[in-house]
Amino acid sequence: MSADQPEIKMAEFKIELKAMILYAAEKDQPEGGISDDEILFGPESRLMLDSLDALQISMEIQKRYGVRLPDSKDTRRALSSISNLAEYISTRRK
Repeated sequence: MSADQPEIKMAEFKIELKAMILYAAEKDQPEGGISDDEILFGPESRLMLDSLDALQISMEIQKRYGVRLPDSKDTRRALSSISNLAEYISTRRK
């Protein structure tokens, strides 16, 4: 097994998360795709996700990965970008 295997798995996981977010929020992929560190919520977000989207995304995360996202600062931080969400889920996955 190569030393870069964990990075490859994380990169694949981030691609999976991007697709899951678009699916759960019923959004189209923005031009150029979603970058790993792009802001997902708020006025600076190209996706323009809102609190209803956050609920739909958190429900999909619980269904797919078995990870609950309680309403907290940690959850808001986790949902701020793909990179943060990937890290959050990977450290809490069952």
